[in-house]
Amino acid sequence: MFSVLADRTYRHLFLAQVVALLGTGLATIALGLLAYDLSGERAGLVLGTVFAIKMVAYVGIAPIAGAFANRWPRRAMLVGLDLVRATVALCLPFVSEVWQVYILIFLLQSASAAFTPTFQATIPDILPEEDRYTRALSLSRLAYDLENIISPMVAAFLLAFVSYQALFLGTVAGFVGSALLVVSVLLPSPQPPASRGIYDRTTRGMRIYLATPRLRGLLSLNLAAAAAGAMVLVNTVVLVRSDLGLGDSQVAIALGAFGGGSMLAALLLPRVLDNRPDRPVMIGGALVLVAALLALSMMALVYDTQWIPLLAGWVIIGIGYSAILTPSGRLLKRSAHAEDRPAVYAAQFALSHACWLVAYPLAGWLITVSGPGEAFAVLALLAGIGMASGVVLWPKESSQSVQHSHDDLPADHPHVRDGTTHSHPIVIDDYHPHWPRMRGIDNHREQR
Repeated sequence: MFSVLADRTYRHLFLAQVVALLGTGLATIALGLLAYDLSGERAGLVLGTVFAIKMVAYVGIAPIAGAFANRWPRRAMLVGLDLVRATVALCLPFVSEVWQVYILIFLLQSASAAFTPTFQATIPDILPEEDRYTRALSLSRLAYDLENIISPMVAAFLLAFVSYQALFLGTVAGFVGSALLVVSVLLPSPQPPASRGIYDRTTRGMRIYLATPRLRGLLSLNLAAAAAGAMVLVNTVVLVRSDLGLGDSQVAIALGAFGGGSMLAALLLPRVLDNRPDRPVMIGGALVLVAALLALSMMALVYDTQWIPLLAGWVIIGIGYSAILTPSGRLLKRSAHAEDRPAVYAAQFALSHACWLVAYPLAGWLITVSGPGEAFAVLALLAGIGMASGVVLWPKESSQSVQHSHDDLPADHPHVRDGTTHSHPIVIDDYHPHWPRMRGIDNHREQR
């Protein structure tokens, strides 16, 4: 897995991701404690609103950023967005009202909504081979898990000496460090896009995404991941502080357990995906999430919340969560031409976070008005809907090549030089605006 770090450009981008996520992890913990400090036992509701605002920014800004990502120098764009995020994070230690948190989070996450899809779409240009890209995806998942393991460990240590407001300074340092690492390498020039109108550019990624069966299945599985992830991220502070009566350090430890499960899965997935297709691995991850949420619901309803079972449940949820999210980049890379990748990655970013926009406030509201048992049960139902939809929308057997006709193209068009009826792997583009109905399937089948 770590062999891809021999590539200097990727290594610097990976390290940029690590330091930015470490800072973001400190901010996540500090925001939970800030919400509890400002709102007490209603912290779950406040955090649900904070995360909903984050999702609104992601859903609204990402498609616009994706439409223009190929028109601006990527390095300058990424560095500028990092500096914007650092500036906003510098303001967070000084807030005293909930509405101030809401405004700053919207600004911070709007910059992230432009940064993250552009960053993700750059990696397959640096590592075009699928086996190397798969390992990069697992390393990226590990980097995200550092937010849930190392950041809580650092936070637990720092909280013994300083107040939680000081953790926001770590966020500033993370974004500045990310900018310095990005500016230290040359990034591939974006593929020149065809001349299109603003509406066409803004909606192109969404249209490609929603026209591709495997990506519709991915969106459904993202709903399952969001349901379980929202329960962890929104309600850990309430479960640990209010239900169990434990302290700030235990909040960090619980979030670390979730990250530990996710990291374990990310370490194992490259070898698993070398021998198994993506679909059963990802659907299996969704099944794990549903089972874990149901088990925790029964525990909360019968025995009340318990510390050790909660930690075990968070580890298991982390495993299922990573099994869904880690392979998703492979599906995106396979489903778009290079010039359309930023738009498709932005569509994934926006649509997946639309799932979080539903799950975040729902998780906070449920635990506030009904308690943890009911919250676990309803979110298990939501995850089950996502899993079942993924099974239906993502066909079990698909073909590497699909036979189809181009009756709308002249016989001398370069795309149909082998005949207006031909067979090849389908990617939604100007020649294939819709997924063709399969007239036949070649002998090579794959479950991807």
